[in-house]
Amino acid sequence: VLASLFGAMIGLERELRAKEAGTRTHFLVAMGSALFTILSQYGFDAALKDYASFASFDPSRIAAQVVTGIGFIGAGTIIFQKHVVRGLTTAAGLWVTSAIGMTAGAGLYALALTSTVLVLLCLEAVNYVTRRFGVKKIMVTFSTEKHESGKSLLKELHRSKSEDGSTQFSVTLEVKVKRNNYRERVMSFVKDFDGVSIEMME
Repeated sequence: VLASLFGAMIGLERELRAKEAGTRTHFLVAMGSALFTILSQYGFDAALKDYASFASFDPSRIAAQVVTGIGFIGAGTIIFQKHVVRGLTTAAGLWVTSAIGMTAGAGLYALALTSTVLVLLCLEAVNYVTRRFGVKKIMVTFSTEKHESGKSLLKELHRSKSEDGSTQFSVTLEVKVKRNNYRERVMSFVKDFDGVSIEMME
């Protein structure tokens, strides 16, 4: 129960930020990790009693495989799109959530709680600092019907034809901007160029 609760707390933070893995995913990862850990510790007591004299058992074997198995779920949350990698923080969150679940399953409740608090502090506090002072990579697509306006915005434009045959100039570029209010700043910048509009910004 504690493992599920701790996992849900981390998942809720991810879900509030519209990330790939949310409350349910973290809940299940933490609970599953705790179950595997408990199973490793107590699931084979009968076999240990019957064969203890001539067989050796390692109670950490199942729990050790959780560390490997969680990598597949974490990899599924990582997206490489248009030269931008997304989901690394969520994947790392799933990884540490699995560790918290295993910690709770092993009965180290104080350590599991402390780890949960530290994870939430990391996600929230660091997110605030990076949004305030950090740099973010975004993709911006501009378009204009006036060649002069486009040239004043950028030195070079790639020319293409729209479906109706009219001339349309567009460019997609990767820009590094401060995280704080970057959308408003880009919009304000574009307003200075006559006839230029933003089609997409990621």
